[in-house]
Amino acid sequence: MNSVRFDIFERLDKRDQEAVTYFLRLLLNKAKYRRLKEEIEQRRREIQKGDTLSHNEIWDQLDV
Repeated sequence: MNSVRFDIFERLDKRDQEAVTYFLRLLLNKAKYRRLKEEIEQRRREIQKGDTLSHNEIWDQLDV
């Protein structure tokens, strides 16, 4: 289904594609997506610092 939607996007002329892209950016920057975006940015910073758990550390924390 996503490929069908993308196919429709590709059929738009360049100006309409830019308009759709602009409105998608506005939607993604809305408050309801801001929390998710902030979490993703936080995870990226943790990964860059090397503050990640190994596979074994995750399982040890779950105590399974």
